[in-house]
Amino acid sequence: MKRLFLAFGLTLITFCAMAQSQDFKKAVAKYKNVASLTATATRTVHKAAVAKDKVVAGTLSVKKDGKVAIVNGKDALIMNGNAFTMKKGALKAKTNAATDSRYKTFHDVLEAIFNGGQTDLTKNSDVKIAKNGTNVVLTITPTSTKKLMFSSFIITIDGKAQEMRSIRLNQKGGSYTEYTFSGYKLGAPVDDKLFK
Repeated sequence: MKRLFLAFGLTLITFCAMAQSQDFKKAVAKYKNVASLTATATRTVHKAAVAKDKVVAGTLSVKKDGKVAIVNGKDALIMNGNAFTMKKGALKAKTNAATDSRYKTFHDVLEAIFNGGQTDLTKNSDVKIAKNGTNVVLTITPTSTKKLMFSSFIITIDGKAQEMRSIRLNQKGGSYTEYTFSGYKLGAPVDDKLFK
């Protein structure tokens, strides 16, 4: 009898995971055949100990083959294939998702979004996919033992409009950085210089 309940439980979990994966694929299907896009990207930095948030307007630029750039003033978060670059004013930090497990999951999720769900996220234990109304919410909770700047990443996709709406990078203690996206222009020209 215990085996029957265990088998039923595993079947139910598998079915739920497959349904959530299908919700995700439907929510990002719009991006499947898009070679490039741009959007407005507004960055909000919330510090738990500071009353007023810092808000900066910028742009999101995406090109096929894993190129994503979020630029806000002198700051940028850039993914070029496996290479990640974070610019904060004159400071620049680089890492590679192929060798740095802390960024591998984030890379896989961004890649899956902008290739229309062709990358399988169900094999990644760091990613949870849930439906919240018409939105699909991906929560990345890194399991790496290395020191992390962010404790989790939450990506919200508007399932009705089939557009990524936000990326929230949570820090311990209640602080966070959130990027919200609007005004998508599919097929807009994007200069490769952005990804260097």
